[in-house]
Amino acid sequence: MRNPLPQDVYLRRTKPTPPDIRAEYFRDQTKIIHSYPFRRLKHKTQVFYAPDNDHVCTRIEHVLHVATIAATICRGLNLSGEDWQLDTELAYAIGLGHDLGHAPFGHEGEKALALTLGTAKSFVHEINSYRVVEHLANHGQGLNLTYAVKDGIICHNGEDFEEKGLVPSKVPNDLENIRDRVCMPSTYEGCILRLSDRIAYLGRDIEDAIMAGLITRDDIPPKVAASLGRTNAEIIDALIADVVKTSKASQAVGFSAERHALVAELGAFNYERIYYHPRLVKYHRHIKTIIETLYGYFIELFKEHGTNFAAYAAMDLDVDRNFGRYVEQLRPIYEKEGYNGRTIVTDYVAGMTDVFALDCMRQISIPQPMHIRRP
Repeated sequence: MRNPLPQDVYLRRTKPTPPDIRAEYFRDQTKIIHSYPFRRLKHKTQVFYAPDNDHVCTRIEHVLHVATIAATICRGLNLSGEDWQLDTELAYAIGLGHDLGHAPFGHEGEKALALTLGTAKSFVHEINSYRVVEHLANHGQGLNLTYAVKDGIICHNGEDFEEKGLVPSKVPNDLENIRDRVCMPSTYEGCILRLSDRIAYLGRDIEDAIMAGLITRDDIPPKVAASLGRTNAEIIDALIADVVKTSKASQAVGFSAERHALVAELGAFNYERIYYHPRLVKYHRHIKTIIETLYGYFIELFKEHGTNFAAYAAMDLDVDRNFGRYVEQLRPIYEKEGYNGRTIVTDYVAGMTDVFALDCMRQISIPQPMHIRRP
């Protein structure tokens, strides 16, 4: 199966760029990997808030897992003997970039930021990931990725367990005007990425929850364990094989009916026994407090000083000086947008790592010691 739009639509960049030795989607991979937002993912939570164990999955590991799963499914379909012509480099690039706009503290940080802004839909990490790669990265210049990669990023919603067979949109998505999660990607690779996101986090989160002592392997639902396995590797292998087998002779990509039901059951199990485990829930209040406090602090700071960058530079606290530098560095985009304080602060807080957010919170909550010269 081939993607529905002409190839030149998928390869289009916002700013025309001469080709080089790299294929276009591989070029996008390198743009993403070398960007600051990608580097920050190593200190952003996947599920466990500020873990003190280096083996707990972070957001950077998650995007790598998603990228490899998506590329593997594409390769499997290409080798299936049917008429699939999928680009593994496109799938991998979407996977690398799909969470670049995620807030600190995982989905709880995303929820807290959205509610701070007003409603549960006020901040959507898929849409913010597009904003990051198109407008914010590279000091307000954007990464100038291909349309196909940006389309896959903004349409990557992996939270809908009711979805079955996925078929790409037959008309180009207007990426600048997407405001919710209802759009379907315009490529099969983007559709496969949506499935891969689910595959990547379901088993991995189980492994981390077992390590944290929240559940045991015996707690995994019996039907899931019998059909998909009891380890992350087994679950990934079973679901990749199922997607390839189910989709190879179809116009859509998806799980078989049996495995679809098991994925939904496993998702429900993870939400009940892991994501809303009492030990994690007690941190939700702290996360909400941190996000609300930081947002309010920077809103007031910007109201007071605006674009007076000299004023920020003269301040005592690193937290204030850093914010001023950020606004100055992103002048190319914020000047165009009229220096909207709400937008600037949302971008800034969303871009923080867990570690940086905690450090900012300490600075504004705990007074600096007074340095008094000894007699």
